[in-house]
Amino acid sequence: MEGKVVYQGPSKKGTSYIIRYPVMGDADEMWRYINKISKEKTFVTFQGEDVTLEYETQYLASQLQKIAIGQTVQLLVFVGEKLVGIAGIEMKDRTSAHEGVFGISIDSDFRGEGIGKTLMKVIIKEAEEKMPQLKIVTLGLFGDNPRACKIYENFGFVESGRTPKGILHKGNYVDHIYMHKTIRE
Repeated sequence: MEGKVVYQGPSKKGTSYIIRYPVMGDADEMWRYINKISKEKTFVTFQGEDVTLEYETQYLASQLQKIAIGQTVQLLVFVGEKLVGIAGIEMKDRTSAHEGVFGISIDSDFRGEGIGKTLMKVIIKEAEEKMPQLKIVTLGLFGDNPRACKIYENFGFVESGRTPKGILHKGNYVDHIYMHKTIRE
């Protein structure tokens, strides 16, 4: 799987991009990307923290091992040599071994081009094919992100609960919304 391209094409604005599986050589670019996303303090769990290259390298190595044994699917979006998006579905374990947790982020310079929607479609398809144990995909999102909630609903996700004021975002407590999508019965 390492480095396998699963999609390539233009965005709605004509930007040419590819979606592919990661390789160990992506650690530096993933490090740059996560620190950029963290500093934006958007709707991700990193809210301004700096991630070290060592941390990101270890994270990538563990992800590659999990991909090899069918415990995760992770895809990267590149415009040329620049990483502009990441998505993953990672399996839980034990009594929840049929549940995959979804996460996605897109670089602010490339949002609104349809790249995120394509990435979401592609990663769900890849997860269905590569992880036969996957029955349910779950995700959590910030209550002050109604745009994402609508997108997830359009992909068949339904709200399954929320924790009032479960997330501290930019100095305010907002609801933590939980959603799920059944992949197979």
